[in-house]
Amino acid sequence: MLTVYTAIIRLIELLEIAVFIRCIISWIPNLKNNQLVRLLYQITEPVLAPVRALLERSALGRNTMVDLSPIIVFLLLDLLKGIIARALLVNTLF
Repeated sequence: MLTVYTAIIRLIELLEIAVFIRCIISWIPNLKNNQLVRLLYQITEPVLAPVRALLERSALGRNTMVDLSPIIVFLLLDLLKGIIARALLVNTLF
């Protein structure tokens, strides 16, 4: 059971790294045609797009020129890791 939790945490951490790399790459022009960058966008867009859509409908997201979705995704992934860690702790105690 511990290995399942560890694998899930590692996948979440890899997703966090991918989102971070995407943020850095977004500042560099002319890289969108690169195959690795396209793969990175395919991996991260399913996570970022729903958050971006929610932000665009909110009062906060409508008036900003900066994409805040990566920050929200980082917070949500960190929350998810905490929930998983607590579930692991509860399962190991009982």
